[in-house]
Amino acid sequence: MAEKELKNLLNPCSDGDLGSIVKRAQQLGELTDTLSGALPADFAGAIVAANVRDSGELVVIAASSAWANRLRYETDALLASARDAGLTATVCRVRVSSG
Repeated sequence: MAEKELKNLLNPCSDGDLGSIVKRAQQLGELTDTLSGALPADFAGAIVAANVRDSGELVVIAASSAWANRLRYETDALLASARDAGLTATVCRVRVSSG
């Protein structure tokens, strides 16, 4: 595959190929950063990933079970941060990363 074709395949601005997947990954990364920034500094590294489902469920993936327990006390702040970012989040679920 030519280099130019590979660039187009991964271009988040393109309508097809893998562009939509790259764009979605960027959005999820931005959400994760936004939520992490809403927490106290000692929570750095606690959130591995985050997503808002169509149902309004904010799903936060914690780095460990210990972090998950601490993050469950911060669900109001996480929901407020998601809403401030323009997302419709109604409930927050904290899960533990499996890897």
